[in-house]
Amino acid sequence: MAGRGRRGCSCERRRQRRPAPGRKWRRKRSGHRLRRFYIAARAANQRRPPARRRSAPGGSRRGCSSRPAALPAATAARPRCAPRAAAAMGVLPVPAEVRAILLDIEGTTTPIAFVQETLFPYIKDNVKEYLRAHWEEEECQRDVGLLRKQAQEDSSLDGAVPIPLESGSGEEELERVIQAVVDNVHWQMSLDRKTTALKQLQGHMWRAAYATGHVKGEIFEDVVPAIRKWREAGMKVYIYSSGSVEAQKLLFGYSTEGDILELFDGHFDTKIGPKVESESYRRIAASIGCATNNILFLTDVPREANAAEEADTHVAVVIRPGNAGLTDDEKSYYSLISSFTELFLPSST
Repeated sequence: MAGRGRRGCSCERRRQRRPAPGRKWRRKRSGHRLRRFYIAARAANQRRPPARRRSAPGGSRRGCSSRPAALPAATAARPRCAPRAAAAMGVLPVPAEVRAILLDIEGTTTPIAFVQETLFPYIKDNVKEYLRAHWEEEECQRDVGLLRKQAQEDSSLDGAVPIPLESGSGEEELERVIQAVVDNVHWQMSLDRKTTALKQLQGHMWRAAYATGHVKGEIFEDVVPAIRKWREAGMKVYIYSSGSVEAQKLLFGYSTEGDILELFDGHFDTKIGPKVESESYRRIAASIGCATNNILFLTDVPREANAAEEADTHVAVVIRPGNAGLTDDEKSYYSLISSFTELFLPSST
């Protein structure tokens, strides 16, 4: 059309008002291009993992455009952390789809020092006396049977301690078998192993210690108030620990806060699977009747956090006194909290 301008406008009046080519026009054109680029960049950023929340004082954040090299890239595309505005408030918003909170124990609800300086030394110092006192009991024999089976599976490992069968030929032989069990338990504990056989014996020994008042489960002071608040907001709360379910219930049933077992909707241990395998979190989700992305897992161990993320579970890493340090990449990638009070449930407002 004869009267059509260079931008496709056929209106003569608009064509006459259009500036002649020059600096002003170029600015207008570049501004238009800039806006289009900004819109495209914003759309691309929505597909990127947002910046991860740091544990530095003041709730500051640091961007992270990629997952740490030690963590699989397959889960890097899933956003898991709080918006910037929320981080400035010192809180970590819980995603709206979360319906259940899954808690680790050691370093998360309970100080590592309590586990390392009270619970484990109690086992090492008292296992022989416990075995002698309870050897004839059916429960103790089941525990020894599981340990013997585990010893057979471990026979190819360096330093493994076999447990012989008892033939009933006298006290001297019984002492040799008991000593073998003791040595096996000490060997496994020296390697920080999480076998079901070891955890079962430990759980039974701790039960006796709790019942007699020799041990009380230590809980961080923010744990009970926070869990009560979560439950009031409609959240289910579960425990997932390498310690046996029985040991978990003893810790919370005989805690420094009293019997708080009523705060938990269920318990899981290594019988459902190792905590560093993603399939374990899928099994837990199926067991409690929800999808994996309906769960928020709180742990102090990045390997566990990684496994949970691979199962599409939401994760926050807990920073507590005595916990192992994190690498810079882990600090950048994961959502971090130092107290349960930092979790913000949108449904509670």
